[in-house]
Amino acid sequence: MKRRNLGLAAGSSLVAAAVGGGEAAMAQSYNPDPNLLKTTLTPFGSERAGNADGSIPPWTGGMVLPPLGPNDPQDIPLFEDEKMLYRVDASNMTQYSGLMSDGLKTLLTEFGMWLRVFPTHRTHALPQFVMDNVAANVTRAQLDPAGGRFGFLGGYGGIPFPIIDTANPMNGGAQLIWNHLLCWVYGSAEKDNFISGWVVVDGKAIMTLGALIRTTVPYYDPNGSPETYEGYYTKLHSFSKAPASTDGQEDLVWHTSNTMIKPDITWAVVAGQGRVRKAPDEAYDTPNPNQNGIGNFDDSSCFYGSPQKYDWKVLGKKEMLVPYNCNQIAQSYASDFVQPGFPNPNIMRWEKHRVWVLEATLHPGERNTTARRMCYLDEDTYSIQLTEMYDADGNMVKIGIGPQRCMPHMPGSKQAGFALWETTSKNYTVTGFMKVPPYNEDECFGPESATYFDPQQMAASASF
Repeated sequence: MKRRNLGLAAGSSLVAAAVGGGEAAMAQSYNPDPNLLKTTLTPFGSERAGNADGSIPPWTGGMVLPPLGPNDPQDIPLFEDEKMLYRVDASNMTQYSGLMSDGLKTLLTEFGMWLRVFPTHRTHALPQFVMDNVAANVTRAQLDPAGGRFGFLGGYGGIPFPIIDTANPMNGGAQLIWNHLLCWVYGSAEKDNFISGWVVVDGKAIMTLGALIRTTVPYYDPNGSPETYEGYYTKLHSFSKAPASTDGQEDLVWHTSNTMIKPDITWAVVAGQGRVRKAPDEAYDTPNPNQNGIGNFDDSSCFYGSPQKYDWKVLGKKEMLVPYNCNQIAQSYASDFVQPGFPNPNIMRWEKHRVWVLEATLHPGERNTTARRMCYLDEDTYSIQLTEMYDADGNMVKIGIGPQRCMPHMPGSKQAGFALWETTSKNYTVTGFMKVPPYNEDECFGPESATYFDPQQMAASASF
């Protein structure tokens, strides 16, 4: 069946309102000046000033603490004694309607979820070498001439586009999605001992994934440069530990910053086979086997993988309630967090922040089960925190949220997990950094070779 391409101005109640807090930025022509990152903009391109009523404070440097050792836990409790400002649920959501996405409203009215809203803290920060690269990227990073959805050239070591081209919404939209994909979340390398994935079907939670995740980020190598960068911004290795049926399964994914030059590549080792196979179908709208048909590969983290299937359009900037500084998630047990209907609202934290509003519609001739996406990116981190997905008939079929957690020792902020709902069945899937005994207490190391991001080394160390 041929899928209809929805119009770029397709309806959202946010489109007409998506100018609050960013009118000056929207009015300027695109002639990016690196000096703005030292004056009116933060070193990563967001507005330094707070909002008019003070509910969003100015950025004053973020939260930065001394680096920890490689074996020290990176997650710390945050704002534990702070009092909630107010609660939002279906009974009073009209009062806060202008601060919520359509998907969030649906979660409150049809799923029964509620929000605990706390004072806003702009905790995001960056190391100095990353801020230096962000400033350099203002003039050296360029969208690919064939189209921004394919990638960019010249950028390195920081957000590629800190000053968004709002004069050309299609260019600005492509810049935003690449900022999301390359936002500062791993440092230059990261090891997570155990990340778990769950599906909640008819109120019953089932763990479908438990894995050691190791990531190297060539794009953020502090010793690299645009000249030495080979085009793969991350290389991610997953070593499955649970459930038992997947113990020993491995995946290796290389992500490219320009699909016109190099493709994304995925290799997989199925447990017990010991052979490495390329897995070109583990992308786009292929159903993710760890999500029981609820989510596709490109649904993860509010959007994941290559953006080339879509035309991306920036619609403006808006103040919204988003899941922010959610450090309590990583301090909690999965049995407490993963509950029927939605993750435990008493563990989630919501704050008011400015976000970029981004719309994606299928490029003519491209195919995807999701015809249109709405994405809401935190202005400081560029991480997508809320999303809605629509089919070709304009029906909202999925809702996603990506809570942020603050990592002041990195320093920076990153996703604490990701939840995705199917609006028809009301089932959902959630992935995150919750505690799952006994796995979090184990080292859970996979291959120890320094070359485990090499598919040949992965084959040599695979279990038969």
